[in-house]
Amino acid sequence: MTVAEAVGGTLGRLGVGPVFGVVGSGNFRVTNALRAAGARYIATRHEAGAATMADAYARMSGEVAVVSLHQGCGLTNAMTGIGEAAKSRTPLLVLTADTAGAAVLSNFRIDQDNLVRAVGAVPERVHSARSAVADTVRAYRTAVQQRRTVVLNLPLDVQDLPVPEGAASVAAVGAPAAVRADPGAVDALAAMIADARRPVFVAGRGARAAAGPLRELAEASGALLATSAVAHGLFHDDPWSLGISGGFASPLAAELITAADLVVGWGCALNMWTMRHGALIGADAKVAQVDVEQAALGANRPVDLGVVGDVGLTAADVRSALGAARAGCRTEELRTRIAEQRRWNDVKHDDISTANAIDPRTLSKRLDELLPAERVVAVDSGNFMGYPSAYLSVPDEFGFCFTQSFQSIGLGLATAVGAALARPDRLPVAAVGDGGFQMSLVELDTVVRLGLPLVVVVYNDAGYGAEVHHFVGEDQDIVRFADTDLASVGRGFGCEGVTVRTVEDLDAVTGWLDGPRDKPLVIDAKIADDGGSWWLAEAFRGH
Repeated sequence: MTVAEAVGGTLGRLGVGPVFGVVGSGNFRVTNALRAAGARYIATRHEAGAATMADAYARMSGEVAVVSLHQGCGLTNAMTGIGEAAKSRTPLLVLTADTAGAAVLSNFRIDQDNLVRAVGAVPERVHSARSAVADTVRAYRTAVQQRRTVVLNLPLDVQDLPVPEGAASVAAVGAPAAVRADPGAVDALAAMIADARRPVFVAGRGARAAAGPLRELAEASGALLATSAVAHGLFHDDPWSLGISGGFASPLAAELITAADLVVGWGCALNMWTMRHGALIGADAKVAQVDVEQAALGANRPVDLGVVGDVGLTAADVRSALGAARAGCRTEELRTRIAEQRRWNDVKHDDISTANAIDPRTLSKRLDELLPAERVVAVDSGNFMGYPSAYLSVPDEFGFCFTQSFQSIGLGLATAVGAALARPDRLPVAAVGDGGFQMSLVELDTVVRLGLPLVVVVYNDAGYGAEVHHFVGEDQDIVRFADTDLASVGRGFGCEGVTVRTVEDLDAVTGWLDGPRDKPLVIDAKIADDGGSWWLAEAFRGH
């Protein structure tokens, strides 16, 4: 058995999820070894797509996905996706070939370890034939137990070496142990909640597995519920849920969060996006934060109390310490207001549609009505991004995939592919801008090849909308482009394509939904100029 075969076989025995990649000479054998060990391989058209698909799959499935890359340029092509995964603390394993130690003049030679460190991922390496299995297990353990994106370098001169018999055994790697909060900290948080008259809980990425305990604590304490964007859907059917906190928050959600006298962030960074640069925290409000990592507490804003602990366990412990239940601000009048006003879909707007372009709010609201409720929505970055995030409802936290930690445009389409493969029971929807779509449209080939019934909604304003609206009054020729027939581009890849300028044009979407859905659907929505979105203004504050 060669080192390449040992690495693939070891990961297969450890139970990794699917492998996404672009195969070159450097990663050919290890990829086939993974396939021989039972892993599914998804060939993408670009390494950036492979890394982003794997990231999204891991987020939506809970499995450790794998990325397989060629040395040098294969790794550099994937770095934006790897950076996104690393900043999001996605447990992900990247296998990349590396040049041989003596190949100092190789065209492929770069400092791969420091490149990986630069974006926040963890570099690991297969050092020898004797250590190959142990090196692989160590990389996998780091990904799982430390919730990190790990890049395992496989030098070419090591890959072909024979592995000695009995070099290492493969033992199961368990999930990270839950961290129980200190009892004193639990009592302190319970006391803060007991004293609060208008508490609001904001759940983030670290709370995605803790909806039940958080709902129970909120019920007992009279707290209202909200989420960061990445945890959208966590409290979907709760009558006391305000939806997303931050730039995407509805007017009612922003009003009620700002009125809170206690804000508790549960696995939530409470960063400038989720708290609108602090504007959603009232002047007299107290702030508490619960996270499994000490370094996260108070990292983005001062907190009155920081609690190190697993969100679910901490919520359950606080509920036990809280004692008798209280109503908080939960009244029948407020329940009615929330039911009627918490979503942007319920907020009336002046329709700015023209004969040639549709209001993005009108478009998004109508799509929410047309598309099946059981959906998984992936949203790219850009001026448009709040429309699908705020208007397209999702059934739970596995219905929304938001790869925005690096704030790169061009990741939305690949995100939707990974999410679709993780959740084949749901209709996948990719919401993208025309700029990001054209950066990544090569992966439409992957979508068609996999037979995914993906709906791609392109919010097409024929430019880079964020820059168009931010740099008002300046020469904008460099960020505006001629309109492109993206529906025809989609058809060229084998998709169905429809151009939407009016609400009536969306009848074609109903036709596709009623049909066999045997081809992906690209909706080229020509959107009216919104003058710059409200979340865009938030994003550029302080720049």
